[in-house]
Amino acid sequence: MNQPIELPPEANPLTAQLLYQALHSAASTNQHQIQSSTQQLQRWETQPGYYTLLQASDIFVDQSLAREVRYLAIIQLKNGIDKYWRKTASNAVSKDEKARIRTRLLESGINEADRPLALQNAVLIAKIVRFEFPLDWPDAITSLIDILRASSQSTTSSLHFSRALLILLHVAKELSTARLQRSRTSLQSVTPEIIHVLGRAYIEKVAHWRSFVQIGGDDEGGALECLEQSLLVIKVLRRLLISGFEAPNRDKDVRELWSLSRQHFADFLALVLHNSSNMSTDVVDYIEEHLLQLSKFHLEMARTHPAAFALLPESTELVRAYWSMTAEFGESFGTQSSQPGGTSKALGDDDDDDKPPMERLSLVGLLLLRACIKMVFSPTQTFKYRRPEDKEEQKQSVELIRTHLLTEQLIRQVMETVVTRFFVFRPSDLREWQDEPEEWEQRGEGEGDAWEYSIRPCSEKLFLDLMLNFKEMLVPSLLQVFHSVGGPESGDVLSKDSVYTALGLAASVVHQQIDFDSFITSTLLTELQIRKPGYNILRRRIAILLSQWISVRISAANRPVIYRIFQHLLDRQDEMNDEVVRVTAGRHFKNIVDDWEFKTADLLPFTPAIIARLMALIEEVDLTETKMALLNTVSVMVERLEHHISPHAERIVTLLPSLWEQSGEEYLLKQAILTTMTRLISSMKDESRRYHHLFLPLIDRAMEPGSDEQVFLLDDALELWATILTQTPSPASPQLLALAPHLFSAFELGTENLRKALGITESYVLLAPAYMLADEMRERLFSSAANLLNAVKVESSGLVTSLMEIMIRAAEGLGGESAVEIIGQSLVSQGFLGKILDALRGRWEANQTSGPKRSHAPVDGIVETDYYGVLARLVLASPRVFVQAVEAASPVRGQALGETMDWILEGWFRHFGNMAHPNQRKLNCLALTRMLESGESWILGRLQELMTVWTDVVGELSEGAEERGGDSLLFWDPEGLKPTNPEAPEDERRRHVRFSCLPPPVLDLPICPKNITILTSPPPPN
Repeated sequence: MNQPIELPPEANPLTAQLLYQALHSAASTNQHQIQSSTQQLQRWETQPGYYTLLQASDIFVDQSLAREVRYLAIIQLKNGIDKYWRKTASNAVSKDEKARIRTRLLESGINEADRPLALQNAVLIAKIVRFEFPLDWPDAITSLIDILRASSQSTTSSLHFSRALLILLHVAKELSTARLQRSRTSLQSVTPEIIHVLGRAYIEKVAHWRSFVQIGGDDEGGALECLEQSLLVIKVLRRLLISGFEAPNRDKDVRELWSLSRQHFADFLALVLHNSSNMSTDVVDYIEEHLLQLSKFHLEMARTHPAAFALLPESTELVRAYWSMTAEFGESFGTQSSQPGGTSKALGDDDDDDKPPMERLSLVGLLLLRACIKMVFSPTQTFKYRRPEDKEEQKQSVELIRTHLLTEQLIRQVMETVVTRFFVFRPSDLREWQDEPEEWEQRGEGEGDAWEYSIRPCSEKLFLDLMLNFKEMLVPSLLQVFHSVGGPESGDVLSKDSVYTALGLAASVVHQQIDFDSFITSTLLTELQIRKPGYNILRRRIAILLSQWISVRISAANRPVIYRIFQHLLDRQDEMNDEVVRVTAGRHFKNIVDDWEFKTADLLPFTPAIIARLMALIEEVDLTETKMALLNTVSVMVERLEHHISPHAERIVTLLPSLWEQSGEEYLLKQAILTTMTRLISSMKDESRRYHHLFLPLIDRAMEPGSDEQVFLLDDALELWATILTQTPSPASPQLLALAPHLFSAFELGTENLRKALGITESYVLLAPAYMLADEMRERLFSSAANLLNAVKVESSGLVTSLMEIMIRAAEGLGGESAVEIIGQSLVSQGFLGKILDALRGRWEANQTSGPKRSHAPVDGIVETDYYGVLARLVLASPRVFVQAVEAASPVRGQALGETMDWILEGWFRHFGNMAHPNQRKLNCLALTRMLESGESWILGRLQELMTVWTDVVGELSEGAEERGGDSLLFWDPEGLKPTNPEAPEDERRRHVRFSCLPPPVLDLPICPKNITILTSPPPPN
């Protein structure tokens, strides 16, 4: 074809020629052509026929075209499947176009000689099969089986066999991970036939290449091809045998393949260990990959089908074989030299990311043992019961594993090997300790599922399983080993480190048998003073050991000793405290101070030195994760010391702004910084005000709409903002008030952060009511609140109405009835009161209907209570303003005030019995009572209902008065509620608002005679 020409977008109809040119340009090195062609391809991807042309003989199927163009075509097609293949997708691929694409898929796949292109085509086919099989493409897998059956018997169709296996592998991956039961059921329906075909092919291919390995010959290429094909077969089979059967042990073919896999694992392992010198590197690599795939198959069976694993032929012997291999590997694992920088290299001592095959296989041996222990001791988490026979098989499998595998001899051998071999550092560990201390320390603290991919952490998990479930058997042995190395001069450093590792892991098991307090004073303190090569290893272990025992059994008298130890371990001036020791101590000191029995007074003498050394260490280290871990320790110290942190806050605060600037786009570190700031503000309370000028700009940056900081830091910034407001004494600074307008953008996010934003707004009203109730802020707040009423969940609706109540009370405290009148006008003008009344009207109308045609209420009972709470606050503040506001905001135009109040009060009295909390009932009772001051007939006519309310509330609040020494009608001593410890300034503000309402929010019985006088006097003349 000719060189591509670039046309303007409007002149580019979708044709095969122009599509090729666009793909050719997109695969070029010219950035302008790449950009314009990519945009053109994006415009075409929604046009009918685009994907057919990508696949057709004009592009991908044409093997004479440039490889880059074909590769880009198949990538475009694969990506389009994800976007547009579903029937419900916008611009979905049409049914006819799907059919045309399907007809060419398998043929193009099995004839593709290029490996990367064949791989992408296999992934593409698998994605389509997941969507189409079995409804729209019922013969997809049967066609693949026919190709496999025909090509496996033909010497001229080797490519077809390999490519069909590749396609089937990815189809099995897709269907086995599908969430829909239909897809899994469809896979299970075709699995037996696939197993039958592939099982025979696997035996033939393995026999062919084993013959070459054992006898030799000139056809190494044919042997390598058979090795590749048998490896593909194993990959397919291990997925089908796991996902294609509900109970694999009940199928004859599965049992035969299981036995074959066990035999082949032993044979292949013998080839690698004893005959690798006679084989080429390629052959050895393929055989090792066979071993790894077989080990994955065995492990997945144990985890996915535990009962079937135990009941399959000779499974316990298989696990024992794995353990024998693992134990043999352990003989050469590690080192007994504590000198870093040595040149010796033990088996499994690999500096590369890819671990040697023997280490990976030994790891599977450890994981298999863990899976078997879990079967016996955690059956409810392991087994899935579906039918009675499943439960019976589970019982049989547990008994089989318990009696035939987990014998005392094996358990003791496993514990001894794990402690004496796998807990010991390897030469590479010691070299990395010296060369890459931060990276090494971080890997040693691996969390999550990282333990599954490394021998040492997996061994720790296995050891803990053994100690928890076989403690009567193993504790005496562990104690014997412990006492043999327990003296300061007993044993070498690495042996002690491994025993101390075991002692820390088993703390919850052996704490009754060991006097750990005496061990600290008699042994650990002495060992910390030893200044010999390698004792830095022991210092690191002691820091970890103490953090593991602190929550188990360390006396209060020894807590100061522990703090002194960590103060010593963090000392950079001591050359034995290298970076690994200090970082480990800093990381694990978090567990020391975050203990249930922590006492502030014990830590105070050591706080200055520890804080200074931790902050210096944060400046010293480079890795973000390490900085975060150390900063988390500081943050926990700040939280536990509470207001006692104030004298040391300057050392912390000085570092945080520079650390923020250095973090760049490391937002996880910035989150940790914000968390530390939040805890510091919370602990220091009003003393933290001197640091606001450092913290407030960070909040301002995080609240900027559309910024990266808002995306990653909004949660933490809101938490810090709320804490600053809570701990700020009046009056608020201009810088703090300047942040308030950011609240309106937070309201619009409509996420969980809305709750925090509403809480912050309430704090602002309490702190600076004059600012928040000024015209500009007030109108925007009421407008936002009105918009939120119908757009938030029930729990958030209560926050909105609570904010309105606070604003009404704040206005009353600022300017009395005249200020409340302004609030009433804003409630009306911004539509807030109108929405409340409209919802209450709908609720009242729904209560007028019954039966099948009953109307649906627009709000539920909880929201209705919240709405009446706002009305009650307005009534208590000023009955006159309330009446005026209701008249102006009435949802029924032209309705007289008396008629409006009639349905409002009818609904109010009806709902009163559904108000659950005594505070709500008392508030509404006071509001309804105060309406009597109006002297209007719409309230005077409901005296009987009012008396019922009075009786209920007074009776409820007087209940149990004798036992409590008084009733709940009045707060007799508000000052008595003030705490003895330092409190947040906002707590004081809330208490002030609570007790300074006019009239007071209590059922003040002396006002009742006045109201009764109004009822009994003649009505005023018209």
